[in-house]
Amino acid sequence: MNRLVDIAANLEAVLKRIRAAADRAGRDPSAVTLVAVTKTHPVEVVQAAYQAGIRDLGENRPEEGVDKIPAFHTWLADRADGPPPVWHMVGHVQGRKAGEALTHFHMIHSVDSLKLAERLNRLAERDADVALYSGEALRDRLPMPVLLECNISGEASKYGFELSRWRENRQIRADFFDTVRCILGLPHLRLQGLMTMAPIVPDPEQTRPVFIALRLLREALADEFPSAGWRHLSMGMTDDFEIAIEEGATLVRIGRAILGPRACEL
Repeated sequence: MNRLVDIAANLEAVLKRIRAAADRAGRDPSAVTLVAVTKTHPVEVVQAAYQAGIRDLGENRPEEGVDKIPAFHTWLADRADGPPPVWHMVGHVQGRKAGEALTHFHMIHSVDSLKLAERLNRLAERDADVALYSGEALRDRLPMPVLLECNISGEASKYGFELSRWRENRQIRADFFDTVRCILGLPHLRLQGLMTMAPIVPDPEQTRPVFIALRLLREALADEFPSAGWRHLSMGMTDDFEIAIEEGATLVRIGRAILGPRACEL
């Protein structure tokens, strides 16, 4: 099997679906960034994805990036195929893994507590001069772009700020806004938007209320904190990304539809 050909064909099919979803919503397709999630895939698959034209790559676990990302960049250094990719941390970050997320990724989608944000900020200040695998220093990436992970569905199995009732519960909203105010004051982080994961459901259309709620939350935050960017909504994966785009997603996190099943699923 020619993995590069498969990925290239899958990528074109997904990009066609992204363009169609954006057109249905009256949006510019270029406003949607595709993040190919390479979780559990070996570095050879990441290389094939890059050769197919993918420039935004995501991982679910910081520790997986420790070996995979430097190995990929060693491979890339011997080639002249194009610019280095942007690496996105899209999964849960434990406090003890915060340093790995900082030193290997360009954006963290999954800040889910004030405690984690404060730890990232402290580590960034302490380690600003640490040299990274790419030859740059961490300070060259600071302030680190981050998104706040929001549990809009209310599922107990999901990480994120619990915000399933943010519209009807004034106290939940006020508490979250207070947290946002604190995070906006952290000098080594740049808050750029929100992220969520929709529930797994038989019909993708059932995810629409979750994506609408996240978009409305971003609008409320933009009204309350107009000086912040709020440019991103990271929402939508293989089974529901078209609905997410119709509701305003700027970052969609897609693995299986492009890279095929992970090794553990074969």
